[in-house]
Amino acid sequence: MPDAGGEPIGGQSPRPRGASRLAELTARLRDFGRRRRTLIAVVGSLATAAVLAFLLAGRRHEFAAALSGASAGVLVGTVLLQIVALLARSEAWHLSIQAAGGTVDRRVLYRASSMQVLGSVLNTQLGVAARIAALRRSSPAVSPQVPTLIAAEFPILTVEAMLAAIASFTLVGPLNLPWWLPIIGLALVGAASAGLRQLALRKGRELWRGLAVVRSLSGGSRLIGFMLVAVFAQIFRNWLLLHAVGVDASVLDATAVLIAVVTLGQLPVGPSAGAAAAVLILGSNGVAAAAAAGVLMTVTGTVGGLCFAGWAGADRLSSVISRARLRRARARAPRPR
Repeated sequence: MPDAGGEPIGGQSPRPRGASRLAELTARLRDFGRRRRTLIAVVGSLATAAVLAFLLAGRRHEFAAALSGASAGVLVGTVLLQIVALLARSEAWHLSIQAAGGTVDRRVLYRASSMQVLGSVLNTQLGVAARIAALRRSSPAVSPQVPTLIAAEFPILTVEAMLAAIASFTLVGPLNLPWWLPIIGLALVGAASAGLRQLALRKGRELWRGLAVVRSLSGGSRLIGFMLVAVFAQIFRNWLLLHAVGVDASVLDATAVLIAVVTLGQLPVGPSAGAAAAVLILGSNGVAAAAAAGVLMTVTGTVGGLCFAGWAGADRLSSVISRARLRRARARAPRPR
């Protein structure tokens, strides 16, 4: 407590009013974002869609022609590639959970992973939270605790960030970025990866157990391998759709679009992320064609995700029916005297 002269005891100066107001405002905005997450996602999606509609004004026929240019075979192929990417990411998550001490059956974990598809329609973070909640609800006895499950996401995110940093030079030309910016990004991601490795070597806390997959070379290598399969499947999917609508894009362009999609997916832009990313990267080659490719990316990705979720629902229903039949068979069996 300060004395009568206004000097704080111990020589400590009070916090400036400006700093306290800024901290209070930041805390209020953070609380508002947590309470109104769905509302923010809906408003952001509508705003992004409005911007895209403004850019496509007067180009309706070009947009429709580009959409009709994609054949049924290309669309089916891109849906299958999306399913391959989802399966590879689910297997990477299975490796991370297994290394953290979880003994969840692969089919049960895949069903929980399918819930991410529904949550990711609005926001990526909602998708991650949905699959963690689904896993804890379905298998609370054999799955790790929530802090461990949250930490188990970081090795996957780190691999994605490292791959994006390596390929970030593809953004220099389309976005007119400085040539040295990808180098700085790669250095930052590399430092973060090294720090994650050091945290993974620590033991004794539930949080650090989630990083156990990167403690061994074999576990980390397998995780990287599955993530590479998922990333390359998505890059090839983007490349096919860009060429299907008439955009003369290279594999590097498809990679840049994927990085933009993932980056915009962290913002509350909803399903418009694909079209916005394609226009942002390749809009100079034709806004209508780029937007059409982005729309097809979103549609085929959603269809692939719904197929994965549909399999998970059918598998869960089959499991419930099998358990019910087993209980009825046990009830009808004659009991020994």
